[in-house]
Amino acid sequence: MSKVFPRFSRRRAVQGAAAGVVAVGLLLWWLLPLGEKPPTGTIVFSTGTPRGVYQEYGERLRTELGRDMPGLTVKLLNSAGSQENVQRVADGKADFTIAAADAVETYEAQDRSGAGRLRGVARLYDDYLQLIVPRDSAITSVAGLRHKRVAIGLPDSGVRLIANRVLRAAHIDPRKDITPSSDGIDTGPARLAQGRIDAFFWSGGLPTKGLVELAQRTGFKFVPIGGDIVTRLHAEGGAARYYRATSIPESAYPSVQHGSTVPTIAVSNLLMTRTDMDPRLTEWLTRTVIKSRDDIGAHVHSAQLVDLRTAVYTDPLPLQEGARRYYRSVKP
Repeated sequence: MSKVFPRFSRRRAVQGAAAGVVAVGLLLWWLLPLGEKPPTGTIVFSTGTPRGVYQEYGERLRTELGRDMPGLTVKLLNSAGSQENVQRVADGKADFTIAAADAVETYEAQDRSGAGRLRGVARLYDDYLQLIVPRDSAITSVAGLRHKRVAIGLPDSGVRLIANRVLRAAHIDPRKDITPSSDGIDTGPARLAQGRIDAFFWSGGLPTKGLVELAQRTGFKFVPIGGDIVTRLHAEGGAARYYRATSIPESAYPSVQHGSTVPTIAVSNLLMTRTDMDPRLTEWLTRTVIKSRDDIGAHVHSAQLVDLRTAVYTDPLPLQEGARRYYRSVKP
């Protein structure tokens, strides 16, 4: 028995090592295709405004793409937000971008240039509509914005799109019943702190760096956006069907919410491209997006919600061929 045992142990060790090699091989195949050279070239990625989540996500994703595809140059292009992002990809001024589903649907419904070429890569995370007022403000509802100075986002932003819809659902005409301004997350917090506006809308992932910084400086509070608003929006049909009633979790801005949730509206964000983008490059990019979730999520909290099981649902856009190849390759 003493002579058999060592032989048996060695055999088990060899088998275990072989199994380990296979497991590592399978993992590497999922992360990066073995024996395949990474795509090279240059792509343009349209992001968003400074201090916003789109911009931060784009910067982090560029770093991850650089690791997987060292020969790929990723140029980041600031934008006003979702509406401009959709148009840039449709017109060929950008190759990839992030945009809210309602902005994509609106662009397609208007049958604008290049709409038929738009394709989905991945569903990423949800944007939450956030209506911010000073801590001592008497405004407690969307209806309370009447006759106030309200920042509704840049003209080509997703914020402007959803803010105008919410105001109209509250029976407020954005052109007549408020004094509108075009501040985004880059300028809105400072103007609110200076008393130059009474409120501002922001739609973005949680938490947004610009609001975290505002909370540290002067503090603020959220105005709830109730379910009655969502009901009225859904009655409109069209792009409004992408809005869902939800709440800002108490963990998003602890020093502001003090353990309370805030009723609001959410809409999903899509990573998108065009039909003519190289499918092989798109497949590699999709793989990087999925596998880098934790690395990006360590810095951009919203990115922690990227999930392989839901990423494939890019409605209203069909999947781009390269993205489809990736999801098929990892399907159980």
